[in-house]
Amino acid sequence: MPVYTLPDLPYDYAALAPVISPEIIELHHDKHHAAYVKGANDTLEQLAEARDKEQWGSLGGLEKNLAFHLSGHVLHSIYWQNMTGPKDGGGEPLAQDGVGDLAEAIRESFGSFAGFKAQLSKAAATTQGSGWGVLAHEPLSGRLVVEQVYDHQGNVGQGAVPLLVFDAWEHAFYLQYRNQKVDFIEAMWQVVNWQDVARRLAAARTRGNVLLPTP
Repeated sequence: MPVYTLPDLPYDYAALAPVISPEIIELHHDKHHAAYVKGANDTLEQLAEARDKEQWGSLGGLEKNLAFHLSGHVLHSIYWQNMTGPKDGGGEPLAQDGVGDLAEAIRESFGSFAGFKAQLSKAAATTQGSGWGVLAHEPLSGRLVVEQVYDHQGNVGQGAVPLLVFDAWEHAFYLQYRNQKVDFIEAMWQVVNWQDVARRLAAARTRGNVLLPTP
């Protein structure tokens, strides 16, 4: 029985056009994301077999595989929800749109929305090889941070909760934007679903005090 399953897209393949083409959405979700789900489930089975046989020689590689595939599954699951059609998404989160807490958190953590946008754009666009730019809630300080994720899981603060993720792997954009990753990242701002990001921030704040005991 698989532990992880591929979530359905919250929209059809053409919903994010012209920012992201239907062909990319279909391949990205149905092939790439599905491969991470399968990889996580396969690795769990291999770990169970290693436990049963008490054969630990491949443990390091299996643990690395699990982190890679599971983190890929998690980030892509957030990615689909983080986006909405250009008519409904993008712009700047504003209090009158019902995302005032998110807008204020961005200002407190980065000084301005423009500063935040520039940092996340650069983090996503300058990943070496494959990776992500991520806005996350850091629970010890209660502030927002931008993280630059290599592959799917490296270079992140432990305990931080991803809120908004920009996929900078080539499979996310190459068929449409070719080698112009910067252009793709800039276009991504047109389809950000700020309602989803705000919901994730509210949820993260409710569990933000669990890492350390309260005085």
